[in-house]
Amino acid sequence: MPGHGEVDPRVLQRVEGALLAHAAQPRRPAPARTHPPRRHPHAGTGPRLHRPCVPARSPPSAAPSVSAGRGRVVPVTRVAAIDCGTNSIRLLIADVGAGAGGAPRLTDVVRRMEIVRLGQGVDRTGRLDPVALARTLDAAREYAQVCDQHGVERIRFVATSATRDAENRQDFVDGVRAALGVEPEVVSGAEEAALSFAGAASVLDPSAHPGPYLVVDIGGGSTELVLGQRQPHAAWSMDVGCVRLTERHLHGDPPTAAEEGAARADVRTMLDAARAQVSLGAARTLVGLAGSVTTVTAHALDLPAYDPAAIDGATLSVADALASCRALLHATRAERIAMGFMHPGRVDVIGAGALVWSEVIARVREEVAAQGGALTTVVTSEHDILDGIALSIGAAAPTGD
Repeated sequence: MPGHGEVDPRVLQRVEGALLAHAAQPRRPAPARTHPPRRHPHAGTGPRLHRPCVPARSPPSAAPSVSAGRGRVVPVTRVAAIDCGTNSIRLLIADVGAGAGGAPRLTDVVRRMEIVRLGQGVDRTGRLDPVALARTLDAAREYAQVCDQHGVERIRFVATSATRDAENRQDFVDGVRAALGVEPEVVSGAEEAALSFAGAASVLDPSAHPGPYLVVDIGGGSTELVLGQRQPHAAWSMDVGCVRLTERHLHGDPPTAAEEGAARADVRTMLDAARAQVSLGAARTLVGLAGSVTTVTAHALDLPAYDPAAIDGATLSVADALASCRALLHATRAERIAMGFMHPGRVDVIGAGALVWSEVIARVREEVAAQGGALTTVVTSEHDILDGIALSIGAAAPTGD
């Protein structure tokens, strides 16, 4: 059986079909997205507005079709991918159609993100907090309404670190099933890594960013590292993320030197284990995903407000990325709140996320140098596990005769 961080061949079979077929296809640009509106200064920990439960889904209107060449018409499947992590829950509704040669291609319809902090206290208690669970299920019911409004045909709901670790995860599973009518999948760290790689690699241009790629997805409870070219070859999931590390160590405003040192020691220990499973030094391009990395990038770009179009695909020098990581870690809460690009639900955890990213960058740079190379830049992607989930649904969907 595969170990904790190894990529299970069965996982690859589920992901590779969509990824390999999709790799050569240009992705249609997503419509402009705006940063989620600020609710109040404590949106990450406060209660969400309750939304009524959605009734069973009515049949969607007829899906449009696209030509796949040689006179064959391929129906477009409208899918919904939901990623529920430790800090946030996110929704991607996309149309999966056929590109040249029949390869699946995504066209974004809706992207949403809510900070619900499902993993609040899980590292300490081993259980999902009832209030955090209620916030998350409220969001799931809201997503069910959005899916109904947009005629979604297929849904895949993936839950990651916080739910993997919780003793009472069945309460979460039952609640999601009632809200959305689908069974949430509590995936392993290895499958989470493979899906993240699929999403990120689907939009990377090899001529601008050569492989092998090391894709790093920093979540609230875990950080996934996956190395690959057109498909993942090795992966490892580390039990450090922005929420978990904040709750363990970073209590000061800003964190004290002792707190920072303890947090860095945790991450370095995890990276020691990761390098035994994933050849960090083999990477030619380091790609960072998820909110901690995109927020660091927004800081480095000096954006007045969060701008996904500017952040997606941004290439930063290692020096600039590390400088922004330090600045966010050492900023006070008031200083972070004043940053126009900062989502209020990330204010209290961005320091830990920036610390994790800085340690990963430093270690990968060191490992690449040890193999005779040089890591001088890092790439940020807005395309991640959500895209990987949507591609996996599209790969499983019938495409007609």
